Amino acid sequence: MPVRKAAATGPHVLRRMNVAAVLAALREGDTPTARVTDLASLTGLSRPAVTRALTELRDCGLVEFTAAAGPQQLGRPAQYARFRAESGHVAGVDIGPHKVLVMIADLAGQVLATHRAAVDKGAAGPQIFATVRAALTAAAAEAGVPLSSLWAVSTGTPGIVDRERGEVLLAPSIPDWAGLPAVSLLRDWLHCPVSIDNDVNLAVLAERWRGAAAPTGAGSVTDGGVRTDCLVFVQWGRRVGTGIVINGRPYRGNSAAAGELGFIDLVGDPDTCPGPRPADGMGPFERLVGAEAIHRLALEAGAPVGDAHDIAPLFAAAEAGDRAAVEVVERVAARFARGLAVLLLVLDPGRVVIGGGVSRAGDTLLGPVRRHLRSHTLVPVELNASVLGERAVAMGAVRHALDVAEERVTTTHQGVT
Repeated sequence: MPVRKAAATGPHVLRRMNVAAVLAALREGDTPTARVTDLASLTGLSRPAVTRALTELRDCGLVEFTAAAGPQQLGRPAQYARFRAESGHVAGVDIGPHKVLVMIADLAGQVLATHRAAVDKGAAGPQIFATVRAALTAAAAEAGVPLSSLWAVSTGTPGIVDRERGEVLLAPSIPDWAGLPAVSLLRDWLHCPVSIDNDVNLAVLAERWRGAAAPTGAGSVTDGGVRTDCLVFVQWGRRVGTGIVINGRPYRGNSAAAGELGFIDLVGDPDTCPGPRPADGMGPFERLVGAEAIHRLALEAGAPVGDAHDIAPLFAAAEAGDRAAVEVVERVAARFARGLAVLLLVLDPGRVVIGGGVSRAGDTLLGPVRRHLRSHTLVPVELNASVLGERAVAMGAVRHALDVAEERVTTTHQGVT
């Protein structure tokens, strides 16, 4: 990620920004140790300003000064600073109807432990919350760190989320999850900042940080000629959701409901009033291209599939040239491309990353999707499968938790010593 630079109008604000810039340069560098002169060059700050920022970071336990390694040179010895990533930790939590995935990372973003806990079919909100607590406890134990060392926790959940109030407003896939005060309960238990966001909004952060849309170099906004500051991430599984980044910033919409691609209606009669929403909360597009729909199409066509909506055999058969499987994949790709094109024509993102369980089909499915997209869009778009898989949401939550932890340092200059 680029080192942040911005103008300031007062000495207090300027000091805070200097601390943030030095912290980012040190934390995100190739090594955890850097010379003061190198940090000055990276941030554009004067050597005294860098030294003052490092002193503040040392006072809150995030930096220590070390001697230069190797033979000593004549003249003034170089001063090195080491980022103490181990001085605190963050947690990213992916909460879903089928699993809870927790990552514990140090303050440099290195994941120390990942714990996956299964969720019973049809589990309601209180049971999900109990699973989250147990998974956090287990992940911290696996990482060998106490829960008290957490500086921030970020959680991702399906549904519509009010981030400011820390509330889930609508979560059709998890009964009794909306309205449950999960954030305040976790905050009271862990005694650190806890936040919640839509899961796909966090996944898109992960893809820009360490995934398919990560910049190729520090400060870069392009990857292979494709801009990564305008990005669409589609989570394609049983449900279909979208995370959107515009000009480098996540876009959530006025009511935090932007990107609900699953509710686009491609086949309904526009002159007929739609009926009540189905009890399962599924949207029209999800009923066309979701994992259950793919499984059903395969069964109708006599193509290979597994039990319980397992569609992996379908894509394996299509890759091997099975005619029925190939025809089903073509049909699904055509449907998906038509719906996705609606977003692409409005947003013109340049890059699309497909995640979720269906994305595991890789180019067997995405190749036909790309081909069908060309007849629906006006300009080319780069479309790739996620390289993070089911880790995307938890990894994005780690990224957000790191930002919260950094804000804690740069605004209060208080840390764990």
